[in-house]
Amino acid sequence: MSKRIACLFLVIPFVTIIYAQQDSIKLPFAIANEKKISEEDLAHKKEGVYLTAIPQFSSDPVNGFGYGAEGMLYFNGKRTDPLFSYTPYKAKLSLSAFNTTKSQNEIVLGLDVPYIFKSKWRIRIEGTYENDPNMVYFGITEKSLSSLVNPQTGISYNTYANYTNSLSDNNKNYNRYTEKNNAMMDVSAERSFFKSKMRSLFGLRYASMGIFPYAGNSLLQNDFINGSALGVGRTTVTMIQAGLVYDTRDLEGDPSKGIFAEVTNELSLKALGSNYTFNKTFAQVKVYQRLFPTVFKKLVFAMRSGIAALNGNAPVYEYMEEWSSEGGVYDVVGGRFTLRGYKQARFVANFLDFVNIELRARFVQFTLLKQHLALSVVPFFDIGGVGNTPSRLFGYSANYRYDEGLGLRIVWNVNTVLRLDYAVSKEDRQFFFQFGHTF
Repeated sequence: MSKRIACLFLVIPFVTIIYAQQDSIKLPFAIANEKKISEEDLAHKKEGVYLTAIPQFSSDPVNGFGYGAEGMLYFNGKRTDPLFSYTPYKAKLSLSAFNTTKSQNEIVLGLDVPYIFKSKWRIRIEGTYENDPNMVYFGITEKSLSSLVNPQTGISYNTYANYTNSLSDNNKNYNRYTEKNNAMMDVSAERSFFKSKMRSLFGLRYASMGIFPYAGNSLLQNDFINGSALGVGRTTVTMIQAGLVYDTRDLEGDPSKGIFAEVTNELSLKALGSNYTFNKTFAQVKVYQRLFPTVFKKLVFAMRSGIAALNGNAPVYEYMEEWSSEGGVYDVVGGRFTLRGYKQARFVANFLDFVNIELRARFVQFTLLKQHLALSVVPFFDIGGVGNTPSRLFGYSANYRYDEGLGLRIVWNVNTVLRLDYAVSKEDRQFFFQFGHTF
């Protein structure tokens, strides 16, 4: 895997060639006016090549305090290039190395090139290597919706903290497992049409995964032994991916207006070298609407709704991740991407859905050391549910959980977003410090 990741460094001269293209005097093809970056954000978008290299810190209730570094090399081109007003960047190279106080570590290399060679194609490549000894497992059926019950005493608990404090001796790691030497490579290509408001998407994913329960009484080990969960040990998954995207957002990383809607499908076959045969379908819609623009500098209503289905014999880790053209939605349902008031992957089953609502209110922006910064306060509400069948998912209020919270967003030079969220649910209270919007 190290060779695969190292190969990404070979793209640097390739990206330089792309960036060095002579600026066009007109759009190479028609692009909808809705996709043009707002005048306010465009005024703060930098020209040329620049590096955003910063220490990376995070706080996660499962993995503890995280530290590392992330560097993003942006190729923005010149304002005389008409595509400058329609793209977050001409190309982006990214590298991050990360570790936590609870021994989670990962390294990620990525490349993203919208409108490559001024064509309608977009290329994305990402390679990841990680270890995580803090993964949690509560089952992969509707049973995960049940109260937290001590396996030794049979006593149920309303809060996650009281439940985990009750676990001892042979049951200490009942809901925990570790991922070792996981290596993943994702390559995708997108082609725009209908004035760039729609994109077709094709991809390939390779993953070598190591899933190992802890010693003692383990829920994952028990489910693996009785055949209700697959994927323990060293396994390989190879998938072909396809999707369709509708996108009218004005700025991908920090939208002020527009709609993003997509349907994606992943197919794993033994004929492709995978250990399993299964199919995953995911659909989501994101809506962004600027409110009272004559009164507020930037007040944006943001909402996302997602739904997913899994069929076939999939390893346990595939239940907890949904593939999107903009990166995975991980640890569903629960955690920093969906229900922020519950632990990651707290509720899992073959069918799931979730809704996130945010009000992003910018209250100050300024320039410091030639860096533009904008701060927004973000109250939010999350709701989601899971079901063994579609009919169990819809119409059963008992299958849904919700939380609410308050966040802060720091937007740096238009493209980089730092996110702080504090979420509260009936079961837990969680704080996150991460990069990028939740959606």
